[in-house]
Amino acid sequence: MNEEKVKQLLKELLEEIGQGENPDEVLLGSAQRLQSDIDSLLNPDVDSSDNTVMDDMIALEAQFASSYPVAEKIVRELVNSLSRIGI
Repeated sequence: MNEEKVKQLLKELLEEIGQGENPDEVLLGSAQRLQSDIDSLLNPDVDSSDNTVMDDMIALEAQFASSYPVAEKIVRELVNSLSRIGI
C-alpha cells in the first residue's frame, strides 16, 4: 500500500458518508477532519509526533459500525494501510 491508496480510501470514505438523502453531518465532519489529519501525517514537512490519527480512526470506525458498514470497512483498511507504510 502506498500513499495514493490511502488518499483513494479517504475519498471513498467521504463519498460513502455523504451519499443518501440525509447524510450525517457530524460523521461527515469527523471524516473530513480525519482526511486533513492524514494529509498532514503524510506530509514529510509536518511534525507528526503528536498526531493521534490512528486513535481517531479507531474511534471513527466504531461510530460507523451500525450505520455505515461500508465506511467502517474503509476505515479499517485505512488503519491497515497506514500501518503498512509505517505510520
